[in-house]
Amino acid sequence: MKVEFINPFLNATLSVLKTMAFTEAIPGKPYLKKNGEAGGDVSGIIGITGPPNGSMSLSFSSSCILNIVANMLGEEAQEINDDIKDAVGELTNMISGAARNDLGGKGYQFRIATPIIISGANHQIKHQTKSPTIAIPFDTSAGAFLVEVSFED
Repeated sequence: MKVEFINPFLNATLSVLKTMAFTEAIPGKPYLKKNGEAGGDVSGIIGITGPPNGSMSLSFSSSCILNIVANMLGEEAQEINDDIKDAVGELTNMISGAARNDLGGKGYQFRIATPIIISGANHQIKHQTKSPTIAIPFDTSAGAFLVEVSFED
């Protein structure tokens, strides 16, 4: 996977969370993901077609996504419910859209699918490519989340 694909997703994540959810996120060091474990309690994954083809996922801890959604909607939830899952889908769309827009300025043309939302303890994420998956951990005052990006070489 091209390294130039990482920063657009990192920057889009920071921007979308700050503007839409009034949440400051601190990125950690990206790493090569070696398994399909989600790393969170609720995840959104979206397929991206190019070329190159790929996918992106977001995986949030419960405390993190509950805080983000409370900031976005002005309503607090106590558990991951349908409204929380919908918000994860919207965040997945917004972040992938902003990253695709950035990459479009570099000559790439991408289309996306509808996000799939997965929740529950120990759920798995399967990216659409056999290429390596790069994971970027983020931390917020309410908990952690993970962005994963995988594109064909």
